[in-house]
Amino acid sequence: MRKHTVTIGGITFDWQLVLVIIICTIIPMLDWYGHKITNVKAYDRVIWYFVIPALTITLLFREPMSDYGFRWGNWRLGLAWTVGVCLVMAIVLIIVARQPSMVAYYQLRAPKGVLPIIYYTGVDLFGWEFIWRGFMLFAFARAFGPGAAIWLQAIPFAFMHLGKPQMETLTTLFGGVGFGFIAWQTQSFVYPFFIHWFIAAFTMLVATGRIW
Repeated sequence: MRKHTVTIGGITFDWQLVLVIIICTIIPMLDWYGHKITNVKAYDRVIWYFVIPALTITLLFREPMSDYGFRWGNWRLGLAWTVGVCLVMAIVLIIVARQPSMVAYYQLRAPKGVLPIIYYTGVDLFGWEFIWRGFMLFAFARAFGPGAAIWLQAIPFAFMHLGKPQMETLTTLFGGVGFGFIAWQTQSFVYPFFIHWFIAAFTMLVATGRIW
């Protein structure tokens, strides 16, 4: 990220970093309060979490999307992480997703049918992964270093799970850190997206009894 600063009251601010923080705070709030752009929440989230950050990067920052993890990156390492994590999580979720709290939650909220679950989950999470594991992670890494950035981007991600079953929500800080680690290792948000897509869809499929 190129350095752009403004000084107010003797305090110097990087306006690009400030804008990243504002966007990554306000957009989840607008989403939480149900502001609609289309009539489909998954499509709204593509606009909120992907299109707006992408326009910010390209039009305001005048930087390439690839600087924020929008690329394939180290695809061999990414493929290894994706396959390995998904296999492990499949085993875990076959047990965890059958817990009463998980079943009760997803029976009411999951799309109807296997294909809608897979499709809408992927659409929904594409923007989610980009704003945290792309936009926020790579901007913060330039300001604070990758170690701090990996943990910082996981905080809003975890809070966005409030209201879900406690068992799931309490793991999301560490899940977000894991996703951030993989994104930084591969220099791409794509592989955390694939993993998150699998975990979320598989959870719903098991909880709703559509598989196993």
